Amino acid sequence: GKSARLILQNPDDVGFFERARVVDRGTIRLIPGSGVDCRRFVPNAGRRRGERFRVLLAARLLWDKGIAEYVEAARSLHAAGRAIDFLLAGDPDPGNPAAVPEAQIRCWVAEGLVQWLGHVDDMPALFASVDAVALPSYREGLPKGLIEAGACGLPLVTTDVPGCREVVTDGVDGLLVQVRDVATLAAAIARLHDGPALCERLGKAAREKALAEFDERIVLDKTLAVYRELV
Repeated sequence: GKSARLILQNPDDVGFFERARVVDRGTIRLIPGSGVDCRRFVPNAGRRRGERFRVLLAARLLWDKGIAEYVEAARSLHAAGRAIDFLLAGDPDPGNPAAVPEAQIRCWVAEGLVQWLGHVDDMPALFASVDAVALPSYREGLPKGLIEAGACGLPLVTTDVPGCREVVTDGVDGLLVQVRDVATLAAAIARLHDGPALCERLGKAAREKALAEFDERIVLDKTLAVYRELV
């Protein structure tokens, strides 16, 4: 009714609800996610140099986060002789039908494809220890982990799908790759590995976008404004 508002996180979802006509389009408000604390997630001033290039995927361990594609990109880049460490952070989710079995993860670790960190409490410290963050997801609402990584000034590699494309503008603050596509994912990671200046430029822009669009203070103000409409 007129005394209701529907808050959505990305334009694709807005389009879906408008087309479905299940709600009055005048009640829809677009607010990008729940916001990120840009005072806690900050760039690492002492960015590591000269060590192995480290890429991180941090997510619930579900197939639709693109974990298989990430592992196969690691296999491909290692076979090409690249000195890149692929880190995986997150818990198994055995109750979920899309869960990656823990035994499968342990197989990948045994093959030397990925380092599995399990659940990580201190994400700012983890982001400070890596060079890039990848999330080759099949779909997101608005991926908070990607925004947190951007706030830390890291170059982002993600898929051109709803939710992810709202966080990354290709070539500006990250690289967009095709969904379920190992080759484009591996190529994007290779570009970052080869291009410290590119990493620097993308990471700086990702931080600026996080401050301008995703900082929790901005998101809170927008949310409160919606509630005030109802009072």
